[in-house]
Amino acid sequence: MPIKIVVTSVLVDDQEKALRFYRDMLGFELKHDIPMGHHRWLTLTSSGDSDGVELLLEPDEHPAAKPWKTALVADGIPATSFGVEDVHAEHKRLSALGVAFTQPPVHLGPVTTAVFDDTCGNLIQIAQRH
Repeated sequence: MPIKIVVTSVLVDDQEKALRFYRDMLGFELKHDIPMGHHRWLTLTSSGDSDGVELLLEPDEHPAAKPWKTALVADGIPATSFGVEDVHAEHKRLSALGVAFTQPPVHLGPVTTAVFDDTCGNLIQIAQRH
């Protein structure tokens, strides 16, 4: 059996704030919320895909995490990318919810992308394949 992605993470500065953003604004569904000392094992899945890849909202407390995130944001580099069916529609929907985009939809050959601030210290890209 080949290796497959089961959990991937995004480093966040506040797990509760991240949960509200990723669940309530982006539409991910809560999978696990397990207390682990000062933090939680907090994962979400794509809407309607509860057995799919889990996104771990991981605390950014490692000493290298915040400088890494700051450098990525300063250079305009997204921490991760999520697929969407229609970037223009998602840009419009998320903008109406108050999500701050740093890059509006841009056609880049085989994809159209847009980039927004996740309010937790990251830039996130959404991408539509053509």
